[in-house]
Amino acid sequence: MQAFGLHPLLRLFLTLGVAAPGTGAAGAHAATAAAGSDPYAWLENIDSPRALAWVRSQDEATARRLRSQPDYAGLYRDALAVLNSASRLPEIDPHDPDLYNDWKDAAHPRGIYRRTTIDQIRRADPAWQTVIDFDRLSAAEHRRWSFAFARWEYPEEKRLLVGLSLAGGDAGAVREFDSRTLNFVPGGFALPVAKNRVAWDGPDAIWVGTDFGPGTLSAAGYPLLVKRWQRGTALADAATVLRASPGSVETAALQLVGDGPDITLLQENTDFYRRRIFLYRNGGLTRLQVPPRTVPVGNFRGRLVLVVKDNWTVAGRPIPSGSILIADTAALTGGPGAIQLVLAESPSWVIDRVRVTRQGILVSGLHDVSGRLARLVPDDGGWRREDIPLPDQGTISLMGSDYASGDLWLRFETFTTPPALYLVPGGSTQAQRIRAEAPTFDGSRFETAQYWATSADGTRIPYYVVGPKNLQWNGRNPVWMFAYGGFEISVTPTYSGSYEELNGAYGKLWLERGGVFVLANLRGGGEFGPAWHEAALRERHVRAFEDFEAVARDIEARGLTSPAHLGIEGRSNGGLLVASTMLRHPELYGAVVCGNPLLDMKRYTHLFAGASWIAEYGDPDRPDDWAYLRRYSPYQNVRPGMRLPPILFYTTTRDDRVHPGHARKMAAKMEAMGYAVDYVENTEGGHHGSVTHAELATRLASTYTFLWEHLR
Repeated sequence: MQAFGLHPLLRLFLTLGVAAPGTGAAGAHAATAAAGSDPYAWLENIDSPRALAWVRSQDEATARRLRSQPDYAGLYRDALAVLNSASRLPEIDPHDPDLYNDWKDAAHPRGIYRRTTIDQIRRADPAWQTVIDFDRLSAAEHRRWSFAFARWEYPEEKRLLVGLSLAGGDAGAVREFDSRTLNFVPGGFALPVAKNRVAWDGPDAIWVGTDFGPGTLSAAGYPLLVKRWQRGTALADAATVLRASPGSVETAALQLVGDGPDITLLQENTDFYRRRIFLYRNGGLTRLQVPPRTVPVGNFRGRLVLVVKDNWTVAGRPIPSGSILIADTAALTGGPGAIQLVLAESPSWVIDRVRVTRQGILVSGLHDVSGRLARLVPDDGGWRREDIPLPDQGTISLMGSDYASGDLWLRFETFTTPPALYLVPGGSTQAQRIRAEAPTFDGSRFETAQYWATSADGTRIPYYVVGPKNLQWNGRNPVWMFAYGGFEISVTPTYSGSYEELNGAYGKLWLERGGVFVLANLRGGGEFGPAWHEAALRERHVRAFEDFEAVARDIEARGLTSPAHLGIEGRSNGGLLVASTMLRHPELYGAVVCGNPLLDMKRYTHLFAGASWIAEYGDPDRPDDWAYLRRYSPYQNVRPGMRLPPILFYTTTRDDRVHPGHARKMAAKMEAMGYAVDYVENTEGGHHGSVTHAELATRLASTYTFLWEHLR
């Protein structure tokens, strides 16, 4: 789940979709609530001996079967080598004077938080200093810690709040850390494992959201309170500044720092996309008069930078959805001031990410699912767009930026060229290539082409095909097709094919062995702006399935492949996609890989973070919504006697966002009906699926062994 990217100085208190209830009592309660009508409800009780025995049995059976295949050993070896490659591109987070990075390798399976300098990063083999070693911390404390986030205090940037994920889950601990002493601060801010949300408010206070007791969490398990915690006082004495209504999803706080006055905003997210935004000033709150899907993204010279996702009229002038605005805060609270359009969405500029610096507003965007980059600067009372050239048919990922200098660090990659690190100096329109990953497969052997299919309602749906330069369109190519189609998430050309950072694993494990890759860009995503997403919301979500099916039929009609050779994969919302379309049109596919999926759409709002996604899917407890959800909910629609392709499910015991009960119950139900089912469940890893590279390599080797077995 994804929102607009934030400038490093924006102290993000909460990001939608990153926490959920705990796994013990909640799992037991969920199973009890579902009992009576669902014979597999006991599998929702995550840590019960009976459920864990079932998981072990399924894991062992699948491991024995897949590891006996001739492909498995080589696939695992190659996957682990790719994931542990020393040349992997570091994710750069600049904090004067150093560059920070979260890193895992063979020597640090749980990871380290480390730093280097700008001079070192330009070298072939930069020297890094370890800041936090999570393997050592885990061993010392007998807890399975890994890095979750770092929130830096500005402007000193000497202290930070470090999020410690437990077993890879969304929930974790928070501790204050000193970057000078390289130690956690004795007596500093600290929170135990929970669904913690934190942000700085100056050097001696933080904003806190957590489980403060009964009535302080939403139905989705997110904090409903924002408190201000002053250093030297007890958390229990922290003052409540915002209390959301019980029906809302969560609360958030943003500290936006720039050249002008700081801007502190508190938010009440009434659903996954809509929010009430309040300006915090002098201890009081004033609501901003903005459309409900407005996203604050920065502070430029004391003025608020916003992305609006609703059509809005300001002073008689229409502002289209998907635009960037800048406004005086007074103008948004009923007083005098200006609201100005900075960049309007257009077919050639679908706004993706935004960073604000002293020099201007940096924005990455999409044109036909290909990355664009520009800086927006004030000019004669208006704004001028300065394009920053980068290659075509690639993905631009904004990493971090330095507010004072305006320097921007970014990553650029394509399906066949490994990620490269670029620096765009403040005020410049030239991207300097700093370093690149060593190739993990021979990209020169392959080429990328974009095609368009026509969906059931006539909408044109783009998709990419990555295959050998001498590709034979003979209907027999083994094809792995990936898609997502939800939550306004754009799936763009990456060196890993999907949205996971896999360092080219698909090229080594699939392309070089003779496979072809297809990436489908479905409605429900954000590839063409808010309207593309809205087209597949709630009762219209089936359009994402129709789009996917249109691509499957199109690649068959063009002669790329045939159903017996077409394997499909989706994760999370994409798991719902592939399971639903498998049941709708099993004749289109030869194999299905379904990862960390939503599958029981009758129960999803009662399982962990599911209640926060009602705005995306609908509420199954309302008869009108269930009337359309029940038509595609995989768990309710699988029946005996269907001619279904073989399916591999994977999930994690510690996924505290999408409950593992979805995959468990579907696998058990299908197996009882006699279908070919493989099942893999990692014991840790959260919704991201794994903590260590060894765990991830096991999943990748299992997935590609399964695909090769069924699609040759």
